[in-house]
Amino acid sequence: MKKTWIYGAMALAALAAPTTAIADDAAMADSTAATQGVTVQYAGSVMVFQVANIVVSSQFADDTYQASARFTAAGLAALFTDADIEAGVSGYREGEQLRPWHYSHLNHASSKNRVVAIDFPDGIATPDIEPPFGSMGEPPATDEERAGAADPLSTLLAMGLGAVERGTSHCDGSLPVFDGRARYNLRFEDGGTDRVRTRAWSGDAVVCHAYYEPVSGYEADEFPSDEDISRPITFWLAPVHDGDIHVPVRIRTNAGFGGVTIVARSIAEH
Repeated sequence: MKKTWIYGAMALAALAAPTTAIADDAAMADSTAATQGVTVQYAGSVMVFQVANIVVSSQFADDTYQASARFTAAGLAALFTDADIEAGVSGYREGEQLRPWHYSHLNHASSKNRVVAIDFPDGIATPDIEPPFGSMGEPPATDEERAGAADPLSTLLAMGLGAVERGTSHCDGSLPVFDGRARYNLRFEDGGTDRVRTRAWSGDAVVCHAYYEPVSGYEADEFPSDEDISRPITFWLAPVHDGDIHVPVRIRTNAGFGGVTIVARSIAEH
C-alpha cells in the first residue's frame, strides 16, 4: 500500500529509467511537431518534516506522449531510507486518453536492482520484471483484469488532461491501473474548487478526490484495510498551457502516521 501512495504522489500530475523512447514505427512526434510540456518540482512532508523530493516532467504531442519522474528521500526520511526511484513512460495520445506503450521503474537504492517494466500488447498491461517477484499476488491479476489498464504515471497524467471530466465535473469516473503486480482502480470524485497558495502557484485550483480500489495482485498482508480504502488522495490541480493541461500543485493523503502532503515548489512550461 505504501508503494501506491508514493506512485500517486510522484505521478502528478498530473517514478526513470530515463524516459523510454517510443519505437521507430510508433508515430512519435518529431522535433518539428508542436508539443506541450511541463516540469514540476515537489517537496513531500509528513507533519512538519520534509521526507521527499520529487520531479515530474511530461511532454505531449498531438498523438504521442512521454514522461519521467524521480523520487528521492530527503530530510528526516533520509535518516532511515536512501530511496531513489526513477520511472519513465511513453505511448500514444488520443485527446485526453493516453495509451501507454512502455513503462518502467527502478529503485537505485535497492540491492535487488529490480527493473519493473510493463508493455501493452493489444492493450493488455503485461509485466516484464527482472529479477522476477517471488509472487505476483494471491490471486495474481489475470489478462482480463489487466486489459485496458494503464501504468500509474500515465493514469494520473491522463487525469490532468481531462480523462475523468464528465459534463461540468472535473473529476467523475474511474480509471484502471496496473503497477507491475497490483491491479487496482482509482475512482475520482469532484471536490469543487479551492483557493491554493504555494511557492509555485496561487489561485483557484480544481479539487479531485481519488479513492483506491484494490482488485488483485496482493499478498494477504499487503491488502489495504477498509480504513485505507475509505481515505482518498486529494489533488489540487492548476491549469498550465492556457488550461490545456492541469498539474497537481498540492496532494494530500491522510494514510499513515500524520498523513503525507506534497506541494509544488516550481512549475516550468516548455
